[in-house]
Amino acid sequence: MTESSRSATPWLFLLPALLLLSLSVLIPALLALLMSFTRSGLDVSEPLTWVGLSNLRRLLADTAFQRVLGTTVLYLVGVVPPIVVGSLGLAILVNRKLPGIQLLRAAYYTPVLVSIVVAAIAFRWLYAENGFLNGLLSNWLGADAQPIGFLTDPRLALVSVMVVTFWKGIGYYMVIFLAGLQGIPTELYEAATLDGCRGWRVHLHITLPLLRPYVVLVAVISAIAATKVFEEVFLMTQGGPAGSTRTLVYYVYDQAFRELDISYACTVGLALFLLVVLLTLLRFGVAQSSRFL
Repeated sequence: MTESSRSATPWLFLLPALLLLSLSVLIPALLALLMSFTRSGLDVSEPLTWVGLSNLRRLLADTAFQRVLGTTVLYLVGVVPPIVVGSLGLAILVNRKLPGIQLLRAAYYTPVLVSIVVAAIAFRWLYAENGFLNGLLSNWLGADAQPIGFLTDPRLALVSVMVVTFWKGIGYYMVIFLAGLQGIPTELYEAATLDGCRGWRVHLHITLPLLRPYVVLVAVISAIAATKVFEEVFLMTQGGPAGSTRTLVYYVYDQAFRELDISYACTVGLALFLLVVLLTLLRFGVAQSSRFL
């Protein structure tokens, strides 16, 4: 076998996957980028009209886009820190050698296996004014207690949706931290105990420094997932009440399938793509700098 044929062999194995990736991801992404410089009519059979940077100028002046961008950032800030702290705490908890610990790990991971549709329906029932949570509050505070509009109050709706994202994701990120914890030599903890370091101080001086790459990874992955949140909003609030839960991805859906403004939806999608790229570059930057700490 010649050197050229030997080097071409891996590409032949990759060719089917590359073709599928091109048809399902790369080509649609390039077409969406192209459409962001055009204007589409309500009739999809009409030819596209080239408008240059008109959609971008519209995006920069769009107050609705600015609002959904702020909501998306608020969602990111409200979800990522609790997920990082909560999943790390659970990983430390289930990393102990206790009877039945495997069942406990499975129980914490179960929400990851639950369909988001099932989770959204379940939480809508929990949040309903005649649902489980308001029933508990009524039993606790008395029959005269006013029901709380978890999904109908603009001040509470976004937080209520955040809880679903947290509940669905904490078990997945727990597994990532658990893998990191099991790679830490137990001798380090034994030496720390002999030196008088116990309790939370052990995790502060040993666990956290050694898990820094995992913390960065979980923070960035959960941030990207929070930036692209859609299912929870679509199934639970439809972007309401009063647009308080309308995020970037839901705004893309709104413009594309309700307003039928495909070109502008592609422009908003391009802004979302740039935000995800920024988070990815931040992850690589933090990971690179952590090597020198």
